[in-house]
Amino acid sequence: MKYICTFLCGLAITFASFAQTNAPKSNISKTQITNNTATTTPTQITPVAEATKPVAESISLNETEFDFGKIPQGKPVTHIFEFKNIGVVPFALDNVQASCGCTTPEWKKDTIPVGATSKITVGYNAQNEGPFSKPVTITYNGNQTRQIIIKGEVWKTPVTSAPENSSVNSLKNEQ
Repeated sequence: MKYICTFLCGLAITFASFAQTNAPKSNISKTQITNNTATTTPTQITPVAEATKPVAESISLNETEFDFGKIPQGKPVTHIFEFKNIGVVPFALDNVQASCGCTTPEWKKDTIPVGATSKITVGYNAQNEGPFSKPVTITYNGNQTRQIIIKGEVWKTPVTSAPENSSVNSLKNEQ
């Protein structure tokens, strides 16, 4: 029984791997041969669907990446990314999504007129030591996206405060 099931599964996989698909033909013309004479008849080209046409860029970012450099652990930092609507119609940002919870973007949900500028404030909570690079995805006009990146390096802060300076006490006693 085990052998029959194995054979049938193998047979099904073989048939599935050789299955044909109905892919659209991309021939621009067909050649017909009749009585040893070749004639070419044009075929109609189907126009590309509106959704797959490239859409002109509507947003112009002043910068797409910002490096905080070295920042101390436990000290949150922020940076403001400015952008301009260079499209032909007003739009609003649909979403600004960070890649993790340590990065927090803030933006206005107002409509941005053509030619106007706006900003996205991106904050980073520097809790973990070491280098970081965090992408933030901007979604606008329904399906267009752009990405901005913040990066830097978090250095570990000392656990205790600086040791007491005994020289300060001697100066206080002299007065």
